[in-house]
Amino acid sequence: MDADRLFRTYNEMLTRYLTRRLGDRDWAEEVAQETFVRALRQESVTNERAWLFTVANNLIRDEARKDSRRRRHLELLREETRDDVVEIEIDEGTDAQRAHETAMARQAVDSLAERDRLALLMREEGLDYEEIAAALKLSVGSVGTTLSRARRRLVEHYEALQKLPRRSEGHAAS
Repeated sequence: MDADRLFRTYNEMLTRYLTRRLGDRDWAEEVAQETFVRALRQESVTNERAWLFTVANNLIRDEARKDSRRRRHLELLREETRDDVVEIEIDEGTDAQRAHETAMARQAVDSLAERDRLALLMREEGLDYEEIAAALKLSVGSVGTTLSRARRRLVEHYEALQKLPRRSEGHAAS
């Protein structure tokens, strides 16, 4: 496949379409670029334009699914954090306190090793041990250990963050 010809022929048209569809020129250019990268991997394509638009649409759909999963996960974390705050905090506090607790929970999750974080997040999304093992290239038997370690470290990180003084306390505004 002649990648230069393909790019010269379809890039402007594809980017214009994607810009209209997405409402964001930069994002459209990224999707178009990834579409052409995938075209380089193809030996031949019967209908180039249809193939390019199909791949571009699939990339957008895949990204939308990822965003939807991320939003669902963040909402689950928010709900869990709210529940944990009630259990952990004697004084439920104000919205600022709740926001602080949510930020600490996010920071604790972010501080986990990538494999631990991914295992926890996948489990929260409802993946079973076999699916987590396949995705993380682990044995099924080690998924339970990984999840247990991740939960323990999450609690440790969260508790350590709770012991740190809050930045907003005791500091005068500048």
